[in-house]
Amino acid sequence: MLAAELLLALLVVVAVLVTISRKIRVPYPVLLLLGGLVVGLIPGIPDFELDPEIVFLVVLPPILYVSAFLTPIRDFRANLKNIASLAVGLVVVSAGVVAFIAMGLVPGMTWPLAVALGAIVSPPDAVAASAIAQRLAVPRRVVSILEGESLLNDATALTIYRAAIGATAAVVAVSVAGTLASFLFVALGGIVIGIVVGLITGLIRRQLDDTPVEITVSLLTPYAAYLPAEALGVSGVLAAVTTGLFLGRRSSLIMASEARLAGRAVWESLVFLLNGVVFLAIGFQISSISRAMDRTALLELAGIGLLVSLALIVVRAVWIFATSLGGLLSRDQRPLRFRESIVLSWAGMRGVVSLAAALALPISASQGETLRDAIIVITFTVILVTLVGQGLTLPLVIRAVRLRGDADEGHEESHARQELIEEALRRIDDLEQKWPDHKPLIDQLRTSYQHRAEHEEQLHEAPSNEAEQELVEHRQIRSDVIDAQRDALLAMRDRGAIDDDVLRSIERELDLEEIRMEA
Repeated sequence: MLAAELLLALLVVVAVLVTISRKIRVPYPVLLLLGGLVVGLIPGIPDFELDPEIVFLVVLPPILYVSAFLTPIRDFRANLKNIASLAVGLVVVSAGVVAFIAMGLVPGMTWPLAVALGAIVSPPDAVAASAIAQRLAVPRRVVSILEGESLLNDATALTIYRAAIGATAAVVAVSVAGTLASFLFVALGGIVIGIVVGLITGLIRRQLDDTPVEITVSLLTPYAAYLPAEALGVSGVLAAVTTGLFLGRRSSLIMASEARLAGRAVWESLVFLLNGVVFLAIGFQISSISRAMDRTALLELAGIGLLVSLALIVVRAVWIFATSLGGLLSRDQRPLRFRESIVLSWAGMRGVVSLAAALALPISASQGETLRDAIIVITFTVILVTLVGQGLTLPLVIRAVRLRGDADEGHEESHARQELIEEALRRIDDLEQKWPDHKPLIDQLRTSYQHRAEHEEQLHEAPSNEAEQELVEHRQIRSDVIDAQRDALLAMRDRGAIDDDVLRSIERELDLEEIRMEA
């Protein structure tokens, strides 16, 4: 009962804080973390500890799956070298740098534990970064790199983490060749399982014609990929990501329109709630740790965490600018622009995976509570510094370097709309011959699409304030007509002319019409 009440309280706090974040234009993960930190410091609030198994088994698979599902494959392929460089190379280098710092500054630290700490804090969580970037309309390439990095870097970090924990527990001997072979096995195994699950799920969903059942299968899919992979000792992260990429590319073929509309709404709500509760829980957890530890020791470890945060920021910047320079010297890839490199360098916020990995550190492997607590405090300091410090200042950095959205993105969409309208007009001409008795409807459709064609041509060839204003006014006119129908529908229901089932059926048609109008 207490757990249910706590969950309800967390959801209420998430809703309130996210609403405030929209008003004050602060990324919601940042405000949730700060809100959890403040609430957790209130006297009388019980200690809170988030079970890492919940994060790894319940939270991580759906977040990774849906991110991969919505990832544009063309952009992912185009930026694969940059993504792989950040998700593999940068994670390995960052883990090594942090391990050296930990060995020099943390009393009693061992190399395996230092490497484990490096693996814990090395993968950025791009939830906040990509949300900020999308809201400020930066180039699509930057968003694609951030999202692609967040999809793959967890697998690299968790592989290093497991090897380090195994070495600490004297289960295996660590070697470069052995670690590399393990990484390849874990990665390729996860990808294979992801493809197999994607194929099976795609075949199943092609046979379904029931929206609730389709959505249920969709919600179970990331776990169907993640859990078997983890049970077989390969990467559940890459399995979930691969399945998401595989099915996302085929979503138009395996899903009906109603399932796509309803599924998108369900997934958006689910991922939002998962992210909200976890970021809020991070704040609570930091408060609980700060209350339980000696103040002097806490400040010393927080100072080490601050140095680790600065080192991670510097390493990321150096790595990105170095690889960008390498791109200038290479002819097989488009190099990052200076402005893009600056924004990517400042978008290394840590979050959910670092939290779970730190809390999952076994006491036996960490040689007692002291080193485990030290690693947890350092990790939480890194999360706090990077998420709050970089999260709040990233919009300022984007504006300072004057990074803008893609100039050709609007033209690409407009060109696609023009081709669809031309195809519709050709089909209308064919239908006029097939259905000669329905000429009034055919003429009405032709007139409507011809008007759309003229308007799209104006926007594509010579975008202007007048054309944009005309589009806004047209949408307002159609919106007023739909609102009038809704008012009439409600009036009929209120006077008993129709019941609520009829209202909902017609209201859904009006809602779909409004969505089409705004697309």
